[in-house]
Amino acid sequence: MLRRTLPALGVAGAFLAAAVAVPSAPAVARRDADGFRPAATPIVIAHRGASGYRPEHTLESYRLAIRMGADYIEPDLVSTKDGALVARHENEISGTTDVSTRPEFTARRAMKIIDGVAVTGWFTEDFTLAELRTLRAKERLPLVRPTNAAFDGRFEVPTLQEVIDLARSESRQRGRTIGIYPETKHPSYFRSIGLPLEEPLVRALKRNGWTGRKDPVIIQSFETANLRKLDTMLDVKLIQLLDASGRPADFAASGDPRTYADLVRPAGLRWIKGYADGIGAHKNLIVPRDATGKLLAPTAVIRDAHRIGLFVHAWTFRAENQFLPVDFRLGADPNARGDITAEYERFLGLGLDGVFSDHPDTAVAARAGRA
Repeated sequence: MLRRTLPALGVAGAFLAAAVAVPSAPAVARRDADGFRPAATPIVIAHRGASGYRPEHTLESYRLAIRMGADYIEPDLVSTKDGALVARHENEISGTTDVSTRPEFTARRAMKIIDGVAVTGWFTEDFTLAELRTLRAKERLPLVRPTNAAFDGRFEVPTLQEVIDLARSESRQRGRTIGIYPETKHPSYFRSIGLPLEEPLVRALKRNGWTGRKDPVIIQSFETANLRKLDTMLDVKLIQLLDASGRPADFAASGDPRTYADLVRPAGLRWIKGYADGIGAHKNLIVPRDATGKLLAPTAVIRDAHRIGLFVHAWTFRAENQFLPVDFRLGADPNARGDITAEYERFLGLGLDGVFSDHPDTAVAARAGRA
């Protein structure tokens, strides 16, 4: 097992030493002799790219996020029938591609049980990469983000290698490090159908020379078993995602009674520290909301995680009113923009080490305002 002897170590991004060199990873957090310290500059993770402005998980969405100043771009990874890793929020793709309008694929519509839930639609694992590349991306939330829908049909579904190539190319061109922050989606399910995510992900990272602590990669998952497996396979940073309710799918499958609420307690965090470097926590685990949607007092999650050397990133920051706590909504239109800056200020003031944002420009601006 690759022991997490320096669980909070991160290395600040450096400028290019040569035209072909890629700088080291953006700072995540550091451990000094006197204990854990939050990162001097919290990182901005572009959630599915600049998904508040372009259809999510497209190269253009990632590219725009980089132009906006994001430190990491986040591809959710699923598998094709022939084992290629591609970036989609879910393996069911009717909401994010034009597959439902393609008569040649009508017969591929199916119902499957994914992590114990019946899902009907079209699934990446039923398409070869070549077939999937004939589809075009579309906006997942067209009623919330109608301007994004103007880009429907323009962009392909990108592969993991294309996302890596984009990050490396943009790092060289801009003289700063852009990292990737991939999430393995439904890893137990994919392993159960003979298409495990971990091995092709590790092969891709090794092929690109990204296997160590200083490399610009953080792997995340809502499940635990695959992260524990990855900890034996390479030494990049790992992050355990924690939802505000429920439990990891691998726990449900194995009969482990622990919930995300258990994992966020001190004993659970100590267990996570055995294989991961940090947690990616739902915002409500950090600052809960009452029944009306107003913010309550912060919890001890950041303090407890920092005490044992885990960094803390929070998800997901979105500018539209419907996603904001009542405290920061402006007007009655749920799709209008609220005071997202105030929300960042509230959370960053608690010592967060990073934020996942659909609108990375707002996160970069809020971070700069605290400098």
